[in-house]
Amino acid sequence: VQLQASGGGLVQAGGSLRLSCAASERTFSIYPMAWFRQAPGKEREFVAGISWTGGSTYYADSTKGRFTISRDNGKNTVYLQMNSLKPEDTAVYYCAADRKGRELSIIATMTTGIDYWGKGTQVTVSS
Repeated sequence: VQLQASGGGLVQAGGSLRLSCAASERTFSIYPMAWFRQAPGKEREFVAGISWTGGSTYYADSTKGRFTISRDNGKNTVYLQMNSLKPEDTAVYYCAADRKGRELSIIATMTTGIDYWGKGTQVTVSS
């Protein structure tokens, strides 16, 4: 069972990136999924979450209005479209899947205890 994040890179402030998180098994299509990030010297923090149907989403205040999370269950993939990027968005971004099916508002408070984590992808925003 694996989650593979990709799409990170170096971008100037104000630019955009789209991250992808591909799951190795179709089972993930029934799990809520989320993106977290961790900047150097800081704790991991929640970025955005999406229900298994894609019908509900939840965002951190810092990303609301700039980032959009979506999913394609047919492709076992979750996306994070990041627009209007700021230098403070620089971090390693991780995707996660919650096998317990918790509410997104609960997942948003968790930095541990989520069942599956992918390896991160680096996002660097230059000023």
